[in-house]
Amino acid sequence: MNKRFVFGAVAALSLAGMASARPVDLALWTFENSVPATAGPHTAEGGVFALTSQATGTTGGTYSNPVGNGSFESFSSNGWNTGEYYQFSTSTTGYQNISITWDQTRSGTGPATFDLAVSINGGAFSTLMDNYTVLTNDAAGGGPWTSGGSRLPVYTFSNIGGTGTDGVASLVFRLISQVDGATAGTNRVDNVQVSGDLIPTPGTLALVGVAGLVGIRRRRA
Repeated sequence: MNKRFVFGAVAALSLAGMASARPVDLALWTFENSVPATAGPHTAEGGVFALTSQATGTTGGTYSNPVGNGSFESFSSNGWNTGEYYQFSTSTTGYQNISITWDQTRSGTGPATFDLAVSINGGAFSTLMDNYTVLTNDAAGGGPWTSGGSRLPVYTFSNIGGTGTDGVASLVFRLISQVDGATAGTNRVDNVQVSGDLIPTPGTLALVGVAGLVGIRRRRA
């Protein structure tokens, strides 16, 4: 087989591999190290931008760190009023196809209806998920969060970051309560993850494309 064709074929496969590569964690809050007992900020435990990624809360109640969804810690608070939120900030510089995933639950009197909203580079917040429902921590078919069990997917939410979230210096998203909770009613989050695909540099794409074209032309010759 012609060597140039082989090189072109390998280059084409490399391009396909880049397109199908597993997403990279940009920020991941497990709360296992931060052990949040205040409104924050709490630094992300993992991800490319972990050291500059922060989680905060705005409720006027008490913050605590009960067991997470299959882990020892989570980010929890009571005293919820409409419009209060958990906020997470990170960067997506150099990455595309951004996705946001998190686990969330509540007590029986905690707020049940939330919006997911995002702000890009300090701009106004726009809603990505409207009025999603948070299950109580004894949801049928789910069971309660425990530190010794496996992660329960019934409590997991996921959303594509949306237009304009690729490759930005500042991505801020909020989980905003749309209802009041009872004074002692709690809401908690865990395993908050922002991920994306590495954006190929123009030089890399050009090299792979030219190599593939050379291989094809050489084969036809």
